Amino acid sequence: MAANMLTDPTWYSVLPPVLAIVLAIWSKQVILSLFAGIWAGYTVLNQFNPLTGLAKSLDGTINVFTDAGDTRVLVFTLLIGPLIATIEHSGGVRGFVHHLETRHWVHNGFRAQILAWMTGLIIFVESSITLLVAGSVSRPLFDRYKVSREKLAYLIDATSAPVCVMIPLNAWGAFIISLVASTGVENPLQVFIAAIPLNLYAITAILLAGVVIWKNINIGPMKKAEERTQGGDVLWPGAVPLVDVSAEQQIDNEQAVPSALLMVLPILAMVLMMPLSLYITGDGDIIKGSGSVSVLWSVCLGIVVAWVATLLTGNSSVAELMQVFMKGAGDMLPIAIILLLALALGDVAQSLGTGMYVANAVSGNIPPVLLAPLVFILSAFIAFSVGSSWGTFAIMIPIAIPIAVTLGIPVPLMLGAAISGAIFGDHASPISDTTVLASMASASDHIEHVRTQLPYALIAAAIAATGFLLIGLVQ
Repeated sequence: MAANMLTDPTWYSVLPPVLAIVLAIWSKQVILSLFAGIWAGYTVLNQFNPLTGLAKSLDGTINVFTDAGDTRVLVFTLLIGPLIATIEHSGGVRGFVHHLETRHWVHNGFRAQILAWMTGLIIFVESSITLLVAGSVSRPLFDRYKVSREKLAYLIDATSAPVCVMIPLNAWGAFIISLVASTGVENPLQVFIAAIPLNLYAITAILLAGVVIWKNINIGPMKKAEERTQGGDVLWPGAVPLVDVSAEQQIDNEQAVPSALLMVLPILAMVLMMPLSLYITGDGDIIKGSGSVSVLWSVCLGIVVAWVATLLTGNSSVAELMQVFMKGAGDMLPIAIILLLALALGDVAQSLGTGMYVANAVSGNIPPVLLAPLVFILSAFIAFSVGSSWGTFAIMIPIAIPIAVTLGIPVPLMLGAAISGAIFGDHASPISDTTVLASMASASDHIEHVRTQLPYALIAAAIAATGFLLIGLVQ
């Protein structure tokens, strides 16, 4: 924690998050922007001495590890990478894709779209896995039944991050729960669960995608893309897909295809371990269980099951799996660093009284009914500009929750607004990693994916913003 505590917050207390927001939007570098915010905060706390502020910033970042819950979530974040990497290395993803592809119930474009949508709902461990599996399974079927790749990109994008962000036992949930805990809220897991039905954009985006399939709703650029595909052209003339799938080879020998169980068993073990861990750590009461302990135990069991299943196939050695483990952990390092800096920024903001100052500033100027919609819009703007929902979580959640606590607004509502805005901005942003990955997984032109998806994202956002306003009116 900071060496000094501001008992009477001033406008200086908003400098850290504002600086982080401005720098992130300007530079697109979330990690450097978060650290700049931390540095600014500790500089203010230490009589505006930048050198002392820099030293205290390093100490404050290291002090995050003094909290056992924060440390567990950081370790979990690093471990989810090895779990995903092991499943991919074992061939579990390829086996699962092949298993779905060989099911014979998909015989038209409507069912191909349902398959893409359902795959996004079922695979919730990590958004990248969701996109890659759903894209790999569905793309050949979309091409076969003349449904546009832009439609595929939209459907898998609308069911990746929006689904993952509502699950407490993956990296998304652990990240958000840790940010909530850093604000001093009691039982952050319970708050997160209460915020799930208030995550209006994510829910609307998922349901809207289902309605689009059901009613075959094609708006603007999507309508033109569908007409082009039905006319026999997979892409527009001059369009450049992010990946070239023309040389994809299908595996004919089913004996050579790894078992889908190599993917299913580790995920199932992790899912089942979560409530059991909550029951154990809560002394028989799941609601009182430790979320940080439970997600750590769950991912550890998932890794153990993935290793045992892979070793039993005889295709990998312990040494090979250890290399996969280290590479997977390395892939998650940027996310772990963002979380570490987000927690440190939350600590210094708490010491500065940032949330209290903002709450007092807006209480007399902005009607409480408008606060949730404003948080939603601000989060959306940041995420769209930065291209990172995680970076937006790190900036907005430590601001939104203290406002809710100070003004007596339900904390889950403000948390839901902050998360929803971040997901919408990330969903609509052309520089978002999930948007890029959706284009890649569907082998579509990236700009075409952004153009065709945007009208649907805006409709879902308008519904969500209206929902936050109506909820505020009845609170």
